Amino acid sequence: MNNEPSNITILGCTGSIGETTLGVMETLGVDRFQVIGLSAGQQLDKLISQALRWRPKFVSVAEERDEAYVRGALTENTKVISGENGLREIAAQNETDIVVNGLVGAVGLLPTLDALCAGKTVGMANKEPLVMAGGLILETARRHGGRILPLDSEPNAVWQCLQGHDEDSLKRIMLTASGGPFRGQTKDQMVAVTSKEALAHPTWQMGEKITVDSATLMNKGFEVIEASCLFSISIDQVDVVVHRESIVHSMVEFKDGSWLAHLGKTDMSLPIQYALTHPGRQATSLEALDLVKIGALHFEEPDLAEFPCLQLCYEVGRAGGCFPTALIAADEIAVQAFLEDRIGFLDIFEINSDVCDRLSSFDKDPSLEDVLDAYREARELAKSCVHELSRHRRR
Repeated sequence: MNNEPSNITILGCTGSIGETTLGVMETLGVDRFQVIGLSAGQQLDKLISQALRWRPKFVSVAEERDEAYVRGALTENTKVISGENGLREIAAQNETDIVVNGLVGAVGLLPTLDALCAGKTVGMANKEPLVMAGGLILETARRHGGRILPLDSEPNAVWQCLQGHDEDSLKRIMLTASGGPFRGQTKDQMVAVTSKEALAHPTWQMGEKITVDSATLMNKGFEVIEASCLFSISIDQVDVVVHRESIVHSMVEFKDGSWLAHLGKTDMSLPIQYALTHPGRQATSLEALDLVKIGALHFEEPDLAEFPCLQLCYEVGRAGGCFPTALIAADEIAVQAFLEDRIGFLDIFEINSDVCDRLSSFDKDPSLEDVLDAYREARELAKSCVHELSRHRRR
């Protein structure tokens, strides 16, 4: 990073990625950053507190009805906007250098495309847009001079391992997974899983949606599709291994048989800091990783029979077209229904699989309009599946 302050916009500033990013910026030095925009959904008081601290030029809220409340708490130098248009507006602001996308779900697709169209660097923690429309996103970045930096721990680890290496030398990628809270359990044991149990992740503190996706291994499947897109390799060159200690965040194998692995603390501040400071590295306040104290690292194959969502992601990734979009849409509806106790834990896979089976056939190279149409269709199909399953549960 040069001596000039970096102008940053954070989408999803009140979530775990947004808060961690702001914390990293504090650690690195507030004089190194100028916050241009902040966006948030429901946590308005937290948003106001952040805006008073960082004095952004723009603040975007999800609902128009919240504009007046937020505007009244801030100075007149901060413009308050709302809705999808507000989110897209702050993502493409001329003054911004880096857009940190810490949003959850498909809502991050259009702001990501807008930021890349404006030639911005986008730090992506929001994997759903890349799963839905990775080809469109990469082409938009190439055409307009934008850049994508992975912020999630696993793709960020792969990115770090590949620094200084030619893409042609890469043989495969190994993504690690903690296995979630139900590792080793059978389907019979998971029939009665509650949302509280699913939200008790053994390693990471995350939002509800991504935590449930981690429990089903759907999140790891999304990362497989994301890695295939980001690093220009086939789905079948991305493997997953369960690594309970969560010390190795990802590994890469080169054509000569050599491996490089990224090891580090299970703290999202590390990949975010690397994205903000690369190619340089800065000291952190985290306790050093002590491999002697850890003693041993263990790896095992994921059980695809007990966690079929991961296998479904491979199948959808191979199919391509709009099927990954449909999976994203269906999973959003299914996970929300599970959190609301309208369906069971194992029903999440059944809904996702059913929607992908019922989706209309699409071109292998879909347009943005095709992607958005598939997203809407799949959400409606998923809602219908949830309705049927809910009726059976009430009987």
